[in-house]
Amino acid sequence: MATLIDNLRGTTFVVIDFEALTPAGRPAEPTEVAALALVVRSGRLVEDGRFESLIQPPADVPITARDLARGMSEAALRHASPAATVLARLDQHLVAPPYRLVAQHASAEAGLIARRREHCPTLGATPILDTLKLAKKVIRGMPSYGLDALLRYYGMPPPRGRHRAMPDVEATAEIFRRLLTDGAQAGRWSTLLDLDTTAGLQPKPTAPPDGAVQEELFDFNR
Repeated sequence: MATLIDNLRGTTFVVIDFEALTPAGRPAEPTEVAALALVVRSGRLVEDGRFESLIQPPADVPITARDLARGMSEAALRHASPAATVLARLDQHLVAPPYRLVAQHASAEAGLIARRREHCPTLGATPILDTLKLAKKVIRGMPSYGLDALLRYYGMPPPRGRHRAMPDVEATAEIFRRLLTDGAQAGRWSTLLDLDTTAGLQPKPTAPPDGAVQEELFDFNR
């Protein structure tokens, strides 16, 4: 693992998760985003900042009881900032590349970002690593590689607030750390290029409209 950690020095890994509504006949609409930055310090991958925000869905998208069961309120969502504003705010923290986004089942996050790329150009141009794909290279024969299954595999309890963006990001970050260690020990990867090759998704093309120093790499004090 020491070789891998040394080779990851200088890259900021931004673990990201969206919660979203899934209206019939149209793309998912985000209701919440959370991001947690990880950087290499003293031979370890440690947190370097975090961001979270509710997101106002379009007025014509209904919010169901199922959506509110996760602890959100319709009033809070309707008074939140819209996706363009929230993602632009998140993008302003990405001040000194290189970055890699990290997500569980990353294609969903990639799609949500791509549809709003004009408002978050740095986020939208950043490659993303899928922890599900990493897990399939390290852990053989699991019937599911979802986040709950990976938490069970590693003996980790589901986070309090599971299915909210920040608890899921925190859980994904810990799974990511463990997968990096296990994969490095098994000889699956030793460089960032290995990770990109194994589990990387390149940024999606911009979709048509649908209705510094290490401590500063993810600057949440701006």
